Parts: sequence; C-alpha cells; structure tokens
Amino acid sequence: MAVKQTAGRDALGEFAPKFAELNDEVLFGQVWSREDKLSLRDRSLVTVVALMAQGLTDSSFRYHLTAAKNNGITRTEIAEILTHAAFYVGWPKAWAAFRMAKEVWAEESAEDAKAQHQSEMVFPIGAANDGFAQYFSGKSYLAPLSTAQVGIYNVTFEPGCRNNWHIHHAAKGGGQILVCVAGRGYYQEWGKAPQELHPGDVVNIPPEVKHWHGAAPDCWFSHLAVEVPGEGTSNEWCEPVPEETYKELR
Repeated sequence: MAVKQTAGRDALGEFAPKFAELNDEVLFGQVWSREDKLSLRDRSLVTVVALMAQGLTDSSFRYHLTAAKNNGITRTEIAEILTHAAFYVGWPKAWAAFRMAKEVWAEESAEDAKAQHQSEMVFPIGAANDGFAQYFSGKSYLAPLSTAQVGIYNVTFEPGCRNNWHIHHAAKGGGQILVCVAGRGYYQEWGKAPQELHPGDVVNIPPEVKHWHGAAPDCWFSHLAVEVPGEGTSNEWCEPVPEETYKELR
C-alpha cells in the first residue's frame, strides 16, 4: 500500500499550494497507489532509472532509492539495475547513482552482518550501549545477563569498535574476567603487545591494570564481562586507543 505523502505540503504548502496538492494527492496519492496496474516495487525501479537518466542524483533520488529498498529491491538487484541502465544513460551518471545507492544500502549490509553475528552465539546482543558511548570508539551493545550475585554482561562491538584504556580499581579483590563468545577481537595491557581473541578464550584482568579490549577492524566481536567481587571497586576511564595504533592490527 502506498504511504500517504505530505512532502509537498510540508515544503511548499504555503508558497505553491497547487503544486503541493498535485505532488501529494495526484502523483503519490493516485499514480503510486495504482498497485493493481504496477507494483510499488516496479514503480520504484522505473522512477530510479528515470531520475538516474537525467542525472538527478540529489535528495529526491536518495528518497526514491530508500523507497526502492523499502519496496523490496535488494542490494544485489539495485546493483544490477544501475549496471544495466549505465549502458543507456551514461557512465558518469551511473557512478553518481552508485555512490548514493551504496550509502542507502549500507545500513542493510550492517544489519545483515549484525544478524549473522547474533546467529553465532546463544547470548543476545542487547541494546545500544549509549550509557558508556563516550568511552568507546565506534558502536557497542550491552546485554545484562546477571546482576544479582555477580555482574555478567554480554558486550558486543561492531567492527572497528573498542573501548578506551581503562583501569578497574579495588581496595581488595576486584578486577574483571572476559569470556569470548563470538567473532574476533583484541585485548591489550599497557606496555604489552595486543592479544588476539577468539570464541572460547578467557582473559583474567587483575585490578589496577590499565587495558583496553574490542573488535578487530573487520569483524564483529562479543565477550562476557564478568565483574569480580571486591571492596572499594571503581572504574577509571582513560584516553582512547590511538587510531594509528589500532590500524596496525589485522
């Protein structure tokens, strides 16, 4: 079913009310809604190619690319559509169209990778780790598994994501244990070489040791973070891992 369009009224309702009406009520309200004659998917395909042929790779083109994705055109299909059209509309126009299509379908690619990573482990990825986002380079997710006797959290890092250098302080006991459950990542203590991590690896982090951990540059990574009970415990967040240092990892 075609979505009721209000873009014309929102942008030009007062300046050009008739144009706004024709855009919202006729083009999108009548033409796009004739799904018994041509599906939304096929109308998106025709529209994308028509705009590409004119070289109109502006905000309206992005809108229709997004609509095409929402109407069922896959990343593989849009690549084939633009490749085919390139021979008829021109190579420079195709390059411009591909640049924008890559951006529109990039989110789908990331979601596919996230779903694949989730399928590799029994623990949930959880919600975006917004509460600690300021201490991470990149996006991470947090799923509390136990908060009663011992704190256990599944921490998931997108490719390239890692936390800042930090220290688990404790007057007695304390520290942290990492249990790697999916993907590939790294752990490094201050003054030592990075340690590559894989599912099944366990890292014991004593209190007062400065360290960081996170995903490999090209791979999702998840580990359970187990809080070791102690007295007078606290976390100290330090500087980010330098980008040039991280890029040396593979």
